[in-house]
Amino acid sequence: MNRLALSLGCIIAAAAVAMADGQTETVEDTYRLYCVQCHGTAGTGQGINQTAGGLAVSARDHTNSVEMSKLTDEEIRRAIAKGGDAVQKSELMPPWEGVLSAKEIGDLVALTRKLCKCVAAK
Repeated sequence: MNRLALSLGCIIAAAAVAMADGQTETVEDTYRLYCVQCHGTAGTGQGINQTAGGLAVSARDHTNSVEMSKLTDEEIRRAIAKGGDAVQKSELMPPWEGVLSAKEIGDLVALTRKLCKCVAAK
């Protein structure tokens, strides 16, 4: 649990620095800043928190087209904005709506679709 707390602390510190400097430049920058700790640089769910054994549950694999195509864009948006609890997933997924703008969250939804090479469930 200490590794998880340390990792989340690093994320929060990085977010504070990014906020002081203004918005990130690209959606990929936003993903790297807020998501890779758990979801990994390739979006496979194998981020440092997962591979170091710090997570009790696996982070979602954003490259898994079968699983990602079961989700609506609104479900993904809600998970990012409100956190894992809001979509009956891990409470370890923090809510980002106080940090990210609606546009940044929308851009992350689009990026997850790009990573999975899939479309949203209807």
